[in-house]
Amino acid sequence: MPPTLVLTPELRAELKKPLGRLIRGRPDEVFEEVSKALGGRKLITVGDVVTHNALGHGLRPWTAIVDGRAMRKPFKGPPSSPGWKHIFRLVNQPGTISGDAWGVVGEAIRTGHSLVLVEGEEDLLTIVAVLCAPEGSVVLYGQPGEGAVLIEVNRAVKKAFRELVASMRPLE
Repeated sequence: MPPTLVLTPELRAELKKPLGRLIRGRPDEVFEEVSKALGGRKLITVGDVVTHNALGHGLRPWTAIVDGRAMRKPFKGPPSSPGWKHIFRLVNQPGTISGDAWGVVGEAIRTGHSLVLVEGEEDLLTIVAVLCAPEGSVVLYGQPGEGAVLIEVNRAVKKAFRELVASMRPLE
């Protein structure tokens, strides 16, 4: 199993910036734009609010990764209601990527129609989702107070995300 990786202070500052295309606006505006950009490709959502809004606007994620929280407060959304075929559970502490995350998120994405319930925090699992997602798919996460960030997964994006992982440090 890979080691648990920890966010460095330098990387924390870098990750506050959008890692893809920021789509600003109200949820209806954001998800109209997301729907156009998707063009039938697989959608992977990371975060409770973005998953809730995607479902509410008729978009069915191939895989959704949620932790039951929004802005560090409990969030009561519908992630279990759409009848996911596969539900995975993962422990991932804040500011880390657990060693188990790679296998769990990878399997959820390979299987599809999957919900990953995270105990802890799912924020950094966007990185894992991008690296596990097939090229041509889309990863979507929320940018609090602004909108959503759309990442079109391709070889160059995966290379940049591997560099992010390389800049993290193993948990001691």
